[in-house]
Amino acid sequence: METCNTRRRWLGALAGVTAAFGAPAVYAQSGASWPQRPVRLVVAFAPGGPADIVGRILAQSLQGALNQSVVVENRAGAGGNIASRYVAREPADGYTLLVNTSSMAVNQTLFRDPGYDLLSDVTAIGLVAASPNILVVPVSETANNLREFFARYKGRALSYGSAGIGSTPHLTGDHVLRVLGGLDAVHVPYQGAAPALTAAIAGQVEVSSIALPPAVPQIKAGKVKALAVTSLKRLESLPDVPTVAEAGFPDFEDYTWVGLFGPPRLPADIVERLNASIGHMVRQPEVRERLAAAGMEPLPGTPAEFTAYLRREVTKWRGIVKQTGVTPQ
Repeated sequence: METCNTRRRWLGALAGVTAAFGAPAVYAQSGASWPQRPVRLVVAFAPGGPADIVGRILAQSLQGALNQSVVVENRAGAGGNIASRYVAREPADGYTLLVNTSSMAVNQTLFRDPGYDLLSDVTAIGLVAASPNILVVPVSETANNLREFFARYKGRALSYGSAGIGSTPHLTGDHVLRVLGGLDAVHVPYQGAAPALTAAIAGQVEVSSIALPPAVPQIKAGKVKALAVTSLKRLESLPDVPTVAEAGFPDFEDYTWVGLFGPPRLPADIVERLNASIGHMVRQPEVRERLAAAGMEPLPGTPAEFTAYLRREVTKWRGIVKQTGVTPQ
């Protein structure tokens, strides 16, 4: 899991590995006429989750930057693989783009054949933002923190929800509950963070592990209780929620990131134009406020930096998947 100052480490790592891997290949220029019709933004998870939240902010911003309609299309399923496979087979004309999460890096190891190769079958356009994950339980749950929850369920079977097989919240939940807590925890995959959150609210599972954005308003409204957040320090948006590290696991840290991708061999001028639009978007105070309110931090960078970061992510999550022993269900 992540073990140092997140923002500084990520940005430093991105810059450091860029020199090692270099910039992505430059393809034929598409011309200044793009786009001449609406652009589809395919979101790899159901509405309400971090990919959807970022996707809709991005769509609104791109409409102004491109002077063209940008339509959000949710294609959930298979831990984000359905949307990724779909976009990987679309024409490289800039009219079909993908918003997906760190599940893409996980799925390269978790699935024997996810249906695409992250490092060759899609074009990395830009990293947009990231958020910690959070463990939530029904408000009727008597445990108020992770230590109490471990003690309450030791020796008892329980179920936990996540945004789907291969999502980073899935692996976070498995690692925290089964590896750190030693609990008999069975995974219940949902097609997005919002339904996994709803399951916890309704008591359909004992706990859900999800990315932070959809949970914040429900926690503040008193509809669900938070046990622990996976950031290294407590969050300003949820100052009363302890960290996993505070439960006796020093330096524990885990995040879900959201990025923008295109089909393979997307023309370099389209990639650069979209990447510049991301950078401009996350510098706007109102966008930063919206992301912060959802518990997300903007993490823009160049396409080359994002490509290099993806290589590191595939390697990192390969080790975590093997450590947890998680397999597709």
